Amino acid sequence: MTLNILKLCVGCDSVEDLEDWIGERLDERRRSGQPVEHFHTTRMAPARVGDLVDGGSLFWVIKGNVQCRQHLLEVRPFVDGQGISRCHLMLDPLVIRTVWQPRRAFQGWRYLKPADAPADLAAAGRGLLEMPPTLRRELAELGLL
Repeated sequence: MTLNILKLCVGCDSVEDLEDWIGERLDERRRSGQPVEHFHTTRMAPARVGDLVDGGSLFWVIKGNVQCRQHLLEVRPFVDGQGISRCHLMLDPLVIRTVWQPRRAFQGWRYLKPADAPADLAAAGRGLLEMPPTLRRELAELGLL
């Protein structure tokens, strides 16, 4: 069964901020001769790895709303330099915008069943995708989206 992860996107005020940050990290890795791959590091490794990499995504909560997702490609557990177990969530760098879904703040990450995940914005209608992000934000805050 496919499963997703839900995580707060700390430090980003918009999907555009996230996309810029991803681009900068990939450029840094390219310049330094490291493999050009995108990942997010977490302290805890998910137990249901098989379900996550079977078509799952990492859904990002930005400013109190799920706003986008990235396909989850692989989960790579490792031990850092201080002996602490961590894991890299290997992600497709393409950010897919979703219909906004309000979420309260939480620590760490949560599993997200496909039935509870917001739809991709492109599937929700062309008008929403073409709408300026600030207008989408205002309409979502008013409960109209």
